[in-house]
Amino acid sequence: MLNLAISLILAHVIGDFILQPQLWVQHKENNKHKSKYLYWHVLVHACALLLVLQFNFKYWLGILIIALSHFVIDLIKLNLQSRINNRLLFGLDQIAHLVVIALVIQMYEPYTFSFDVLFNTKTLLFITTLLCITRVSSIIMKTLISKWDLKAYNEEASLENAGAYIGMLERLFVFAFIITNHWEGVGFLIAAKSVFRFGDLSKAKDRKLTEYILIGTLLSFGLAIAFGLGYEYISGLIEK
Repeated sequence: MLNLAISLILAHVIGDFILQPQLWVQHKENNKHKSKYLYWHVLVHACALLLVLQFNFKYWLGILIIALSHFVIDLIKLNLQSRINNRLLFGLDQIAHLVVIALVIQMYEPYTFSFDVLFNTKTLLFITTLLCITRVSSIIMKTLISKWDLKAYNEEASLENAGAYIGMLERLFVFAFIITNHWEGVGFLIAAKSVFRFGDLSKAKDRKLTEYILIGTLLSFGLAIAFGLGYEYISGLIEK
């Protein structure tokens, strides 16, 4: 089953990402079902499937299902692009393709999937920790730092919500380093962030901004470490 799954996903990656030029994407978005590249795209997928499955025609029905479903899913996506956020639409599009792939795998190599796996204690702990490291930590930091008003610095041009996303990503990296027992990675991350921040601080020459950034950085890393250690400790209790 694993070999078939990897083969089908590889074909999807080749067809949807590697062999789909931006020209095709733009032409499909502008012309929808009238775009010749929509049909070329489906043909590329079918060829990729044949290639990775080594032209084993016992999978002909699966190849046909994936190719046709790809056409239908892409057509729906093209017609919804003006109504739904592009990022959400991209995610839903990829999920739909993966669901079809999973159904095709089930056709040829039946497998069982239990939703109990998603609700066991360790999985629930992992999900809870991820939410705490990302969203909850952001709210805690915002609440604690809100006593200092630095609106003057926030008026400078920057990407919308970039700071929040950077904080979430750095905490996720810290968490990953902790649960894989690579503490040296945490030190490397702190050093790397310090290097990137050095330019801003040296240009600003403002003690308030320096202290604000330092407090935010230490809070972010501190929360990530606390949640990471908490996850490790509770995981140990679960396994006993």
